[in-house]
Amino acid sequence: MPSELEELVEFLHHGNTQIRQVAAQHLVPYSASHDHQSTLWKRQQLEPLKDLKLLIRDYTQIATDSLTILVNLTGSGDKEILEYYSRDNQFVEQILKKTIDDISEPNADLCCALLANLVKDDTLAKRLITAERDVPPKKQVKVKLKTSSKGEVEVEKVDQPVNMQISTSERILDQLMDVFVKAANKSLNPKADYDYLAKFEQGRQYLLERQDYDDVVPITKLVVFTEHGSLIRRKGIASTIKNCAFERSKHEYLMRAEGEGGVGLLPYILLPIAGNEEFDTEESEGMLDELQLLPPDKEREVDDNVIATHLETLMLLTAERQGRYKLRTVKVYPIIRELHLKREAETVSEGCVRLVNVLMRDEEGEEGNVQKIKKAEQEDDDHKIEEVF
Repeated sequence: MPSELEELVEFLHHGNTQIRQVAAQHLVPYSASHDHQSTLWKRQQLEPLKDLKLLIRDYTQIATDSLTILVNLTGSGDKEILEYYSRDNQFVEQILKKTIDDISEPNADLCCALLANLVKDDTLAKRLITAERDVPPKKQVKVKLKTSSKGEVEVEKVDQPVNMQISTSERILDQLMDVFVKAANKSLNPKADYDYLAKFEQGRQYLLERQDYDDVVPITKLVVFTEHGSLIRRKGIASTIKNCAFERSKHEYLMRAEGEGGVGLLPYILLPIAGNEEFDTEESEGMLDELQLLPPDKEREVDDNVIATHLETLMLLTAERQGRYKLRTVKVYPIIRELHLKREAETVSEGCVRLVNVLMRDEEGEEGNVQKIKKAEQEDDDHKIEEVF
C-alpha cells in the first residue's frame, strides 16, 4: 500500500490545478532529501520525473515549485536523475527558451540554476559547446544598453519600449553569454538576475578565443564581474577565471594589459583580495595602477572561498617562469602579505603561504629572491656603519 508521500506524488498529474499546486508545494522539501530519491521520485518507471517535465509549463506557482524540485534533484548527485533530464534534448530546449528567449520569465533564475546542474553531465556539456539553436526573438523593453570603457554593460531607462534582441548568434554559448552580461542586476528582467549562469564553467576554449559574431573574446566580458554585488555571480566568475588559467599557453595573454591587446586579468583578481592598506614607496612602486592609492573605504572580498579561488588562479599563473616574473614585477607579495595578516581562514592562509613560497623561490641561474633581500639589508647596515665612522 503506497505511503502518504507516494500518494502525494501521484497528484502531480492530477487534472485539478489546485491539487497539482498543493502537491508540488508540499513536495519541495522532500526533493532536497536523499532519503526519498529512489522510493519517491523513481517509482512507477520514473513517472514523477516525467510529471515534473510537464509542470514547468504549468501556472507560475506550480512551475516555480516544480523547477525548485528539479534543481534539488539534479543537484543531488544522483546520476540517473541527472542524465534523465540532461539527455532529453527537448527538455533542455525548454529550459533554454525560458532562460534566453523570454526575458520576462518569472522563473528565469531557477532555470539558470537548473541549467548549471544539467551541464554537470559531460555529454550535455560537450554538446552545448558547439550546439546551435534559433536566434532569440526580439522583445520590447524599456531600457537601452551600452558598454562602458571597462567592458561593463550599462543600462539606460527609456520612456517608450524599444525592440531588443538578447543575442544575434545561433550558438548556444554566445546566447548564454549575452543574457548573462546584459541581464545583470535585473536590468532586463525585474524578476531575475541570471547570476547562476556564472556556474556554467564549461567551454574553456570558447572563453579564450575571439568569437566571429561579435569579434570579442568572451572571458573579457566576464572579468568585470569579480567585484559585483552578487556573491553567486562573484563565486561563479572566480571559478570560471580559475578554469581558464589552466590553459598555460594563454597565461601571457591573460596577464597582458587590456591596452596592449590582452585580457588585463591581474587587476580584476588582485583588487578583490586587496584592502585599504597603505604601502611605502618602495613597495608600491611597480604595482599596477589600479592597485595604487586605493581609497580608505576600500573593502576586501568578504567571502573566503572567493579569495581562496583567486589565490589558486594566481598560483596557476606562476606555472611558467614568465608568470612568476610578472607577479614579482607588479609587487603582488605585499598584497598577499597583508591578506595573510587580515584573514584567518585556513584556505586563505594556506593559499597565501603557497603563493609566497613560489614567488620567493630561487630561479635557476638567478640570485635568489631571499638572498637579494638579505644582501640589500646587509648593504644598508654597512652603509650605516660607514656613515658613523
